[in-house]
Amino acid sequence: MGRNFLCLFFATFLAFSVHGLGIESPQFTLIHSESEFEIRLYRESSWMSALVQDISFEKSTRGGFHRLFQYIQGANLNFSRIPMTAPVLTSIVPGSGPLYSSGYIVRFYVPTKFQETPPLPLPELDLQEEKWEGRCVAVRKFSGFARDSNIVKEAQSLATSLGRSPWANSTTFDEDKYAYSIAQYNSPFRFIGRTNEVWVDVVGPQGGCPTASSLSSY
Repeated sequence: MGRNFLCLFFATFLAFSVHGLGIESPQFTLIHSESEFEIRLYRESSWMSALVQDISFEKSTRGGFHRLFQYIQGANLNFSRIPMTAPVLTSIVPGSGPLYSSGYIVRFYVPTKFQETPPLPLPELDLQEEKWEGRCVAVRKFSGFARDSNIVKEAQSLATSLGRSPWANSTTFDEDKYAYSIAQYNSPFRFIGRTNEVWVDVVGPQGGCPTASSLSSY
């Protein structure tokens, strides 16, 4: 499908987020906040994910979202129409490509009504359900559009900020998982007041979500 058609799907999916009209998002507790980043503890949650093998973050997000859009529009075994949520979360699978990626995982947060038992996607969509345990995440916000040209810079800025903080040695990395994720909250047709985030998992010395005070004791 052409880029404009996929953008239309993306715009429809997040249309209400432009106006803030009741879009569900994953729930979290704010652990720490400062000017350059936050530490959040996200609750257990269910997501539907699409693995995309491409070197481009933008193309992968559009392609993965197209499959997820079909799923929420009824391409599931229940023929259920599933409400839109935000953000669209694209996780970078570490690799040696131009964006340090070997692929991308595009995720849709399953709304509360379907959290316990998400409808099964049609097999041809090649989607996977993911059950997240409680997750501690370092978050950096940035405006404008998330592009191939700026996501690495934003992730590096978060890494720099964390490197000067008590969380310097708390980020997680696994070659079989993602290095960081980009969360997008707005339609591509919103040009001002956009919200994006970089997410990186963090973990305390004894597991769980670390606070600054708990890290200072180690």
